[in-house]
Amino acid sequence: MNLLLTRMETGVYSAPKWVKVDTSGGVNISDHSRHVSVFLDEVTTWLVAGKAKTFVDGTVGYGGHGERLLEKAGDGAVLVGIDRDEEALAYSRIRLARFDNRAILLKGDFVDMKQLLRNVDVAAIDGALLDLGVSSPQLDDSNRGFSFQEDGPLDMRMDQSTGTTAGELVNSLPETELADLIFQYGEERFSRRIARAIVRARERKSLATTQELTAVIKESVPAAYRHGRIHCATRTFQALRIAVNRELEVLEPAIRDAVDMLRPGGRIAVISFHSLEDRIVKHTFRALAERPHPQVAVLTKKPQVPSDAECQANPRARSAKLRVAERLSKEFAQ
Repeated sequence: MNLLLTRMETGVYSAPKWVKVDTSGGVNISDHSRHVSVFLDEVTTWLVAGKAKTFVDGTVGYGGHGERLLEKAGDGAVLVGIDRDEEALAYSRIRLARFDNRAILLKGDFVDMKQLLRNVDVAAIDGALLDLGVSSPQLDDSNRGFSFQEDGPLDMRMDQSTGTTAGELVNSLPETELADLIFQYGEERFSRRIARAIVRARERKSLATTQELTAVIKESVPAAYRHGRIHCATRTFQALRIAVNRELEVLEPAIRDAVDMLRPGGRIAVISFHSLEDRIVKHTFRALAERPHPQVAVLTKKPQVPSDAECQANPRARSAKLRVAERLSKEFAQ
């Protein structure tokens, strides 16, 4: 039996209780070793500044950024990691176990960050990270339904214990609403064609798998688009994933809450992977910086992009953008 120490939900931050959890037959570290965190050095440099010791990773995932933050911040540093994905949390519990009670991992949504931090008696933080999008293990696991490359159920939920699946959306939404969703969240110019084809297909048989949906999309778009630079299903799958997980809906309030929790001089870093996310991050930072009593100073006037070397080592980093802001003094922000 493999045993792991994990924190009980006691709400006691200074002296957390730990229980033994059987991980045999569960998560295998090697299963997810292929996941490479984007902007690992850049995030650490931005957030581990001055005397920063308390960090929140609102999308802790497989623990890459959290591990590096704890290593660089040194003794006394504490990380609160939040994620909706129980599988990712199970992996991070193993990866971060060597930090003992300096790593507190909680299941939840980063939009609920304030309450989750209160539950563990964390009143203020020195750094916050939101790494948006889908991780490589999630994409590569056909059972999660995020990828059109492999066949699997049309799920796409980050938290598989609750919420509406992508299959439920494609099989129930009226054609107009489905087209609007694909256009708004996927910026898909053939959204009307795709929605019409989905509705016709589901009249014959409910769409249950990723490959069934992909086949319908392929048949609905022009031949030239089917063989374009990106896969013709990319934008539709993105749109469905965003809708299922309310990714854009929760982003601005989560950023504002994280900023509220920052101590003066504390920093927030947000990594986005498509223009819709980046636009929200940019506008939220700007709104907080340009209010009559500014709450933050934007440290990245333009988003950072990965180096050529990072893109070669990790092709999925190509679309990533990093924006960082710093909390101003409480008095100045009033």
